[in-house]
Amino acid sequence: MRGLGYLCSVAIELSDDIFRILRETSEASGIRAWLIGGYVRDRLLGKPSKDLDIVVLGDGPAYADALAKRLPGEKHQAIFKTYGTAQIKWNGYELEFVGARKESYSHESRNPSVEAGTLKDDQERRDFTINALSIGLNADDFGQLVDPFQGIRDLDAGIIRTPLDPDRTFSDDPLRMLRAIRFATRLGFRIEPDTYAGLCRNAERIRIISQERISDELNRIVMAEKPSVGFKLLFDTGILHHFFPEMVALQGVETINGKSHKDNFYHTLQVLDNLSQWTDNLWLRWAAILHDIAKPPTKRFDPKEGWTFHGHEDKGARMVKGIFRRLRLPLDHKMKYVEKLVLLHLRPIVLSKETVTDSAVRRLIVDAGEDINDLLLLSKADITSKNEAKVNRYLRNLEIVAEKIVDVTEKDRLRNWQPPITGNHIMESFIIQDVHMIGKLKNEIREAILEGEVANEFDAAHAFMLRKGKELGLETKNGNGHVASPA
Repeated sequence: MRGLGYLCSVAIELSDDIFRILRETSEASGIRAWLIGGYVRDRLLGKPSKDLDIVVLGDGPAYADALAKRLPGEKHQAIFKTYGTAQIKWNGYELEFVGARKESYSHESRNPSVEAGTLKDDQERRDFTINALSIGLNADDFGQLVDPFQGIRDLDAGIIRTPLDPDRTFSDDPLRMLRAIRFATRLGFRIEPDTYAGLCRNAERIRIISQERISDELNRIVMAEKPSVGFKLLFDTGILHHFFPEMVALQGVETINGKSHKDNFYHTLQVLDNLSQWTDNLWLRWAAILHDIAKPPTKRFDPKEGWTFHGHEDKGARMVKGIFRRLRLPLDHKMKYVEKLVLLHLRPIVLSKETVTDSAVRRLIVDAGEDINDLLLLSKADITSKNEAKVNRYLRNLEIVAEKIVDVTEKDRLRNWQPPITGNHIMESFIIQDVHMIGKLKNEIREAILEGEVANEFDAAHAFMLRKGKELGLETKNGNGHVASPA
């Protein structure tokens, strides 16, 4: 990433066929064009990419049409006349075309007024210096880097900086604030001081951005190698406060009678970072973000116990849907998955502190279902004590829990388990006057199997059902459907 040196003084080698054809298109059409933005940045960072953004002087769709006629083989072309843009997919490449433009904004909207402009105008409207770099695609400047804002210097130094005054850049389009934090997080760059101060001054402007766009950027931060970097920047600049107050409420330590609780904001970030070492599952990472989200509303101080957060896992699970709805995250099985993990996140840790019984493990397997391994990962990530001996003890005990889960699963066939006796079996066997008795009897069977009192197979469970039904005073039916007293 570092050591690029005075790269702007030399040409960038563009040897692939696509670049030769782009040059030929520029020459034949008389339309000047440049690579710009993300491809140029990633190319200089040594990261492969086939996503090409191309800015042209003039009509972007016309240039795209001229290029498409020169591309051999299969291609897919789309023109978006409303926006004056076009797209071509060819040979694994995705090319986006737009005419060079300059923009002006009103204070109430991030949608600009647009007019045709020069390459310099187009570079000025870019969010950061490292994204304003361009490479010529024309006969007279083919492969030449155009760097009016010292983007190469910032790329070399690992700095995020706006090309113009940061107040103008962020006020015009506040989504750029989240992009600044996303790039800093994912690239491991630092935000230049004036640009950082601009983030703080304009934090409230994020409110004019649609929640869908905010959450799209947020998810990219969540998926970073070390997402805590982004969340700390979001918190410290005040941006997080405007769209995720529940997470902000986790921050802080309170002390009464010399007893303090940990800072649950920074604990949550540590859990998220821990988990991110082991999984790229976005929704498992969201479970880490939300696992302690209900600690502020459940926090109590007891003179004997100290600080308690009783029931925070249950209340947290019930908060998930409201947070997902407000953040415009999916309200489908992904949300249900997060709800389940938040609800169950303490269970493996509690087991790791106790003697691990088969019945407790059976209950955990049944409640977690196919997500049991993800739950164990979350619980492992949740061990963040500074006491190394305590951490090692919990980790070892979690391993014992995991081994026990494997043993019990293989022995009792409990993964994604449902009791072998259904409500239909109960109704076929008994005269039911009160429908609530069906649920009561099903629960008795379930508990007996989970406690290991009854084997997890139909005949044993059916025999138990008949005995328990008799105890509950139910009348059975004989084989012809006539009433018979339970024997």
